[in-house]
Amino acid sequence: MAVQLDLTGRVVLVTGGTKGIGRAISAAFVEAGAQVVTCARSEADEPVAGTTHLRCDVRDEESVRAMMADLLARHGRIDVAVNNAGGAPYALAADASPRFHGKIMDLNFSGPLLVAQVANAAMQQQDTGGSIVNISSVSALRPSPGTAAYGAAKAGLDSITRSLAVEWAPKVRLNSINVGLCRTELTGGHYGGDESVAAIERTIPLGRMARPEEVANVALFLASDLASYVSGASVECHGGGEPPAFLFATRAL
Repeated sequence: MAVQLDLTGRVVLVTGGTKGIGRAISAAFVEAGAQVVTCARSEADEPVAGTTHLRCDVRDEESVRAMMADLLARHGRIDVAVNNAGGAPYALAADASPRFHGKIMDLNFSGPLLVAQVANAAMQQQDTGGSIVNISSVSALRPSPGTAAYGAAKAGLDSITRSLAVEWAPKVRLNSINVGLCRTELTGGHYGGDESVAAIERTIPLGRMARPEEVANVALFLASDLASYVSGASVECHGGGEPPAFLFATRAL
């Protein structure tokens, strides 16, 4: 029997919620009946149907507080915050400047922490509390050459998720999702075309990259009442992970 999640009446914030995985997350919450607010630094070129979009730089405290004030003025509450905004270009750590590393940490760690703080302040005043879902990465779990600062930021995000799940309980639940390789509109260009993507997918135990909708389903579950006793967890959504390199080396002999 299929389980249909009903989040009618819930107010959900999705940062970076108009593109890629964030767009799928926003659409999933809309389909579940939630009132969804997306935010990003720029206007939404193609807003997700059924959502409201607000401009916000998650790295800037004044911008985040203004965005949250606008959201609360419109809806009166916030039930779920999904920290999805993030990312990093490829750059070897030896060549990248401290300023570059700082920007990566701001976007992928400090920004989500700031949004979580502001969302928590509102959720603590609500009888039903709330849920915060942080979109992390497998880069938090293994070496991340070329995106070292990004991996460190995501590891920090997993860590602070666990800590805040203790500090902000029992009103607010916090969880993170360690997302593996996922097909989005940028996949082909990022990994070098269809042949490269196919070669990469052969290394994944489930034989393919995730679809954005599959990550969205995990976020939907963690935010729902089905996960009412799940807090401080990091859920790995990576198709089985990355098998040890020595396995592929021995197969090539």
